[in-house]
Amino acid sequence: MTGTPRADSIAEAFESHRDRLRAVAHRMLGSHADAEDVVQEAWLRLSRQDADTIDNLGGWLTTVVGRISLDVLRSGRTRPEVSLDDQLPAFTVTLDDAPPPEDLVALGDSVGLALLTVLDSLRPDERLAFVLHDVFAVPFVEISTILGRSADATKMLASRARRKVQAAQQPASAGREQREVVQAFLAAARDGRFEQLLRVLHPEVRFTVHTASGTFVTLGATEVATRARVAGSAARGHGATVNGRPGVISWDQDGNPLSLLTFTVADGRITELTAVVDPAELALMNLPDPVWPKARQADPDRA
Repeated sequence: MTGTPRADSIAEAFESHRDRLRAVAHRMLGSHADAEDVVQEAWLRLSRQDADTIDNLGGWLTTVVGRISLDVLRSGRTRPEVSLDDQLPAFTVTLDDAPPPEDLVALGDSVGLALLTVLDSLRPDERLAFVLHDVFAVPFVEISTILGRSADATKMLASRARRKVQAAQQPASAGREQREVVQAFLAAARDGRFEQLLRVLHPEVRFTVHTASGTFVTLGATEVATRARVAGSAARGHGATVNGRPGVISWDQDGNPLSLLTFTVADGRITELTAVVDPAELALMNLPDPVWPKARQADPDRA
């Protein structure tokens, strides 16, 4: 059954805003599935609304999506992801000494890798204020109506979130220091030097390993140090930047990725490690082509 001309025009107007609404919801929730649900709920609310009472459809829809997303965040109703794409963080990997891909440059500072890695640490109200204002240019007065706060209070929330994002954008010198910590960890893991491992691991370090059998989490420096063999084997790989952080990628002799390891370093210690060794998940990541040692490049048939 076809809709009336008025209904059709409302649907067309909504579709013209769909991509932006999905982007807002995804930045808020970090889940494509949840973002789609939020956008669908916004459509249902619009279909029950007298469109003649809406002066600015784009602003109205953004406000509705913001409110729904905030409710989801506050209630903890974000769904567990089920696809391989969503079980892992959205890894963007570039090999060291390689230029970044054009799509990373196109993201811009406000929606770059620092934002993607820090949003999860923001409180729901901080996240909403920052995402809507700094990323999507929604005025504070409109955001304040969603949060039920004054415009000044909303500005303070966005400012607090902005400082956290800026803190994640480490200067080049900090990046070098982080890599030195990572290299010290890999060397100690490779050589089995337990005390050295403890010196570079934060006491409450978290080590997450994604395997074909499932995801396993180890907490604490002592426990992580005893299980560092996985990371130690990655020391023979190639240095990489993973979501703006130091990492290592390794391949088998046929050029298939074997592992991807990424580190979070703070105050000279590793606070978090993530290792992906599941071939199915690695195959979905569109990782860089292998870089072989010079000896192998001279003799490609060498095992």
